[in-house]
Amino acid sequence: MPKVHPNLSSASLATKGQAVDDVPQAEVLTVWNKSLLFNGKGFTVFDSKGNLVFRVDSYASLTKSSDILLMDATGSPLLTIRRKQRLGLGDTWGVYEGEETRTARFVVKKHVSIRSAKSLAHVTCSSSGAAAAYEIEGSYARRCCAVYDGERRCVAEIKRKEAAVGGVSLGVDVFRLVVHPEIECSVAMALVVLLEQMFGSR
Repeated sequence: MPKVHPNLSSASLATKGQAVDDVPQAEVLTVWNKSLLFNGKGFTVFDSKGNLVFRVDSYASLTKSSDILLMDATGSPLLTIRRKQRLGLGDTWGVYEGEETRTARFVVKKHVSIRSAKSLAHVTCSSSGAAAAYEIEGSYARRCCAVYDGERRCVAEIKRKEAAVGGVSLGVDVFRLVVHPEIECSVAMALVVLLEQMFGSR
């Protein structure tokens, strides 16, 4: 099987997306749709140096009403994703800080419309009422998505990944998450988890 995470010798980004000249750069993460736990499902995420940065475990045993916890490499909770009640035709999720589930940081609604097939989900900030925080467009099934902020700037992208040697495709279970400085890496990864909930085939 091809190596999932980047080689240590490959060019890497500076810590926290800062280049040598202190100009913010995009962080390129490798996302593996697989849990580190035996027989589990979830996500394992590496940075450009091949270091583990995020994980989601025990995904296979979760029901639709269960919480999903995004953790850092040590297993510390970063964000909790909880499915809320259905509103109209689109399902809705809340994204909470850490393990606190009283006040959602973001509310994410699956977009259902025959007029705009490219729109996948709307993200709003709980603190700003109905103001749009992000819009997700593209095709998650093809691992070709973009996240736009309220000013229509692309702040994150999901792209297919190929093996470093021979250009062998790694399939849809391994892909790149390009995170621009305008969005937190943990928030971008939480949106990936939600796309899997909405559009994943498993």
